[in-house]
Amino acid sequence: MQRTYTFIVLTLMIMMSANAQEQSAQDLPYYQIPDAPENFTAGTVAARTIDALGFRYYWATEGLRSEDLTYKPNEEGRSTGETVDHIYGLSKMILKTTSLKVDEDKNQELTFEQKRKQTLENFKKASDILKNATDLKEHELVFNEKFKLPFWNAINGPITDAIWHSGQIVVMRRTSGNPMPKGVNVLMGTKK
Repeated sequence: MQRTYTFIVLTLMIMMSANAQEQSAQDLPYYQIPDAPENFTAGTVAARTIDALGFRYYWATEGLRSEDLTYKPNEEGRSTGETVDHIYGLSKMILKTTSLKVDEDKNQELTFEQKRKQTLENFKKASDILKNATDLKEHELVFNEKFKLPFWNAINGPITDAIWHSGQIVVMRRTSGNPMPKGVNVLMGTKK
């Protein structure tokens, strides 16, 4: 009787722990791609592109270990951790372009988990702004007062660059012995 009770309690604890971890993972943006907007506008299409990026980045970085973050394919290349840093910088640039504000970057040291969370939140904020955008001409890629580029350059610059580098993380983590979690369906934007 005691063994049965202990087994039941342990089973429940394991299930609750797994459920808590799953819930925690789903608290971050892009565990799944959000529902598609009802209308096709320039803003909703741009937002969906960022949502697709967020979903890919979420799963490319989910479960990375310290040995994955230090892995680099060769001496000239970036490590996985340096690639995560680069995407974090791109996410700030994307958010700056969509929010029409110059952010005060404090260049604080963040852990991998903090950078990952902030990157995903930056993508989500940018997407939410674009879903309601009426004119993408307002959303310039601003480097300084004299050097501004139209939103077109944000698409072929930081947005697609971040997609590109998310794919690199997938390849590097596979090479370092930690393939992306199974069941990720990029076409449907879901995880089984």
